[in-house]
Amino acid sequence: MRRTPSTTRPAALSFAGSSTVRATGGPTDCISATDGSRKIAIFPGLFDGKEVLSRWRGKKVMFVGDSLTLNQYESFLCMLHAAEPGGARTNSTKTVVLTTVFFEDYDLTVMYYLSHYLVDIVKEEMGRVLKLDSMQGGHSWLGVHVLIFNTYHWWSTRGASQEWDYVQDGKVIVKDMDRTLAFSSALATWARWIDTNVDPATTKVFFQGPSPSHYHGNEWGESAGKSCSGQTQPLSGSEYPGGPLPEQAIVKRALSGMSTPVSLLDVTLLSQLRKDAHPSKYNGVGFANDCSHWCIAGLPDTWNQLLYASLL
Repeated sequence: MRRTPSTTRPAALSFAGSSTVRATGGPTDCISATDGSRKIAIFPGLFDGKEVLSRWRGKKVMFVGDSLTLNQYESFLCMLHAAEPGGARTNSTKTVVLTTVFFEDYDLTVMYYLSHYLVDIVKEEMGRVLKLDSMQGGHSWLGVHVLIFNTYHWWSTRGASQEWDYVQDGKVIVKDMDRTLAFSSALATWARWIDTNVDPATTKVFFQGPSPSHYHGNEWGESAGKSCSGQTQPLSGSEYPGGPLPEQAIVKRALSGMSTPVSLLDVTLLSQLRKDAHPSKYNGVGFANDCSHWCIAGLPDTWNQLLYASLL
């Protein structure tokens, strides 16, 4: 497939109505990040956007998760947009939690639903309660043909950025709890919701593995004060010196116990090796040093190649 040059990709992002990561010409250029990512994994073929558009004609596709999911969503939109000469014809709408892009010539709807935890946060008299056993927001995911889920990034957040005041698991309400246990409980709730509400005959479900950050150089053999800033080369080898994330095992355990087939997009290790693929200070949205999100064009293209490969 002939790909539109990477230098035109950020413009294609504008129809998603988002203000997240874009290439802005810093030393950790997003073009080199894209080139490097294609050396990490071998796929049955490069992403064929035209084939995806045709395969999903008349379908609804939804990405559900946080801003890392938004990274993948924007990458996916650009890859589809570039498949048509001159760019695919689209129109879009956006609310607080839902972004929708409609590919007119294919009757294809591609959506992003913002959900940091997948489970609910409910405002009650005592304050904001993270309910690990509640997923009322899931009604927005019904009737969709392809669902791609992710949660991880927000589970360790504390302080002013934390979006809840209490956490509830069953009848127990506490100010805080072990975040890994909370993550595991929420995934169990999500798994039950999928098994109860999704018909595998009509809906394909994916879960994206945890996306790592690169703020601490001692995780990959540099000094602790190093980060993604100024990095220009990926790590070599096929193992990450800092080891796997604990949440990887939790995700795999949750998926293995489900009755509904769910495909794991196992992006964690290949992303851990890409300390060079973050926007750092060149993120365009005011973060002093963003080593959590990823450049577009860049590593999220590889995630979408994995998604495409799983469809073949």
